[in-house]
Amino acid sequence: MFIKNKKAAFEYFLLETFVSGIVLVGSEIKSIREGKVTITDSFCSFTGDELFLVNSYINEYKFSNQFNHEPKRPRKLLLKKRELKKIKIKIEEKGLTIIPVNMFISKEGFCKVTISIAKGKKLYDKKNAIREKDFKRDLDRNEY
Repeated sequence: MFIKNKKAAFEYFLLETFVSGIVLVGSEIKSIREGKVTITDSFCSFTGDELFLVNSYINEYKFSNQFNHEPKRPRKLLLKKRELKKIKIKIEEKGLTIIPVNMFISKEGFCKVTISIAKGKKLYDKKNAIREKDFKRDLDRNEY
């Protein structure tokens, strides 16, 4: 399963990406395998020296009755210490944030999250992105 944050590339300039593991409970991984995840409004933040994925929504698994998880709880991201230090130094710059770009299941069966250090786009940058996208689509239509 591959879940993509479609708003990320439109809303932000993606500067640097990292692939991290994520700490989940059993019912969460089952919901992710079914594709019942929303990461469009989520972001990452530091709590002490640990990085957490905040505001991501993983729907409750319908077959786990009393042992179900909380859908919007913060989830710890698993990165190496030097990667965490590098990210922490970079986001101390003004205007940078950490956002999840996509979530996927690896070959080994583990859930991975691709996070990116990003800078917010201004309105005119978004208009240019739309203009370029329309131009490219028109070129593709006229080639055939």
